[in-house]
Amino acid sequence: MTELIELANFTEELPFALDDFQRRACAALERGHGVLVCAPTGAGKTVVGEFAVHLALAGGGKCFYTTPLKALSNQKHTDLTARYGRDRIGLLTGDMSVNADAPVVVMTTEVLRNMLYANSPALYGLSHVVMDEVHFLADRMR
Repeated sequence: MTELIELANFTEELPFALDDFQRRACAALERGHGVLVCAPTGAGKTVVGEFAVHLALAGGGKCFYTTPLKALSNQKHTDLTARYGRDRIGLLTGDMSVNADAPVVVMTTEVLRNMLYANSPALYGLSHVVMDEVHFLADRMR
């Protein structure tokens, strides 16, 4: 079995041990697989997305971290900036652009959709895409 060096580095910094589903999902990411995590609210799905951010930064890649709500994007930007520093984390929402060329950019799902439709040059070098809280996409009131 291959050694999961980045998973070990990532979990070293966590104040808790990963659950089995988190460990398996993160291991799959480190091995280069795509991952879809479906679990109840509060189960810890977001830590898998945060590991994708870690992998992108550790590997010199680029990660887009999407959320369906501007408020969630702003919060995730704040969280990731506190952990990785403002030079490595950007934010793109409908009315806000902060460090858009950073290796990790937090954005609303619609911003990513528009980039895909336009075949934006920002997509080049993209190694990871996290779509957090996707269940909100079906909410007409969002």
